[in-house]
Amino acid sequence: MARGSGDRGTGAVYVQSNERGNNKLLAFDRDDVGGLKSPVAMQTGGSGDGVAHLTSQGSVMLTGDGGSVLVANAGSGDMSIFTLDTDGPHMMQTVPTGGAPKSVTEHDGLVYVLNTDPPSLTGFRLSDRAIEPIDDSTRMLAADADPAQVGLSPDGTSLVVTERGSNDIASYAVNADGTLAERHVQRSSGPTPYGFAFARGEALIVTEAFGAQKGKAAASSYLMRDENIEPASRSVGNGRSEVCWAAVSNDGRYAFATNFADSAVSRYAIGADGRLTLEDPAAGTAVDGQPGLRDENLSDDGRFLYAIDADTQRIFGWNVGSGGSLSPIGSWGGLPNTVAGLAAS
Repeated sequence: MARGSGDRGTGAVYVQSNERGNNKLLAFDRDDVGGLKSPVAMQTGGSGDGVAHLTSQGSVMLTGDGGSVLVANAGSGDMSIFTLDTDGPHMMQTVPTGGAPKSVTEHDGLVYVLNTDPPSLTGFRLSDRAIEPIDDSTRMLAADADPAQVGLSPDGTSLVVTERGSNDIASYAVNADGTLAERHVQRSSGPTPYGFAFARGEALIVTEAFGAQKGKAAASSYLMRDENIEPASRSVGNGRSEVCWAAVSNDGRYAFATNFADSAVSRYAIGADGRLTLEDPAAGTAVDGQPGLRDENLSDDGRFLYAIDADTQRIFGWNVGSGGSLSPIGSWGGLPNTVAGLAAS
């Protein structure tokens, strides 16, 4: 069965079915050449929203220690926690989040959930035994924020939220008790900031869907100075459409962005100063020219990149070579068209 990242030589890929009334965590064991085995399905105890193309990044999250998987149940307003043992994931707990959760982040036991309807952030503490809400941690977002992703910085001192409705990137310092300090706002370089990933040093890479305009997709980079965000590269276009999700290579030199509208994975080089250079607008493809490519994640060892294609109901995989090259290793089907989120170990 699917195992945690502590196992040597193999890992796993996790997605959620996002089915209304009966959400499931689907766990795929990975072999040492990147191939995925048939999934094991486990009830989350919650409900997805039952809608294809869940509007988020990070609805399934593997904790930094590789010991747990967190799943946002958008339809029932709660989050499920699975512990990962040598014999596979085990359901630990389901907790209410105060809204419709669509993105989750974790650092050293601190968990934050991004809710929509109403838009808000809520904090939790995760231990080996349970997850508990943090008192006075909820922060409301503007009603028109239309937030896409929440993420804690690599050192856990700051929290970032992309807001598509207002075209803002919000950040907060994290207090010692896990609550959030004053909100800071950086206007997005391009419209519709969506998914993001942290790179080496202080770099933050953000995808820009440009209001779904054809051929206008782009990515920007920023430098984080504590909770403050400063532009480094503004709207580096890739000529594709609806770029929404981001992942960064383990060495911090490359960013991979999935383009929903035409199923391409674009590769950007990340300079030592955090600036972006487009290297290949279609470094990898699922079904070229067809929509559907969405959530992506790299395996813990950085050797493999995986992305879900909701329209073909498959997971696609690529081997990550030298210079960030992508070579296809296969695809695996049988997913519901509501599939969402992807975490890999």
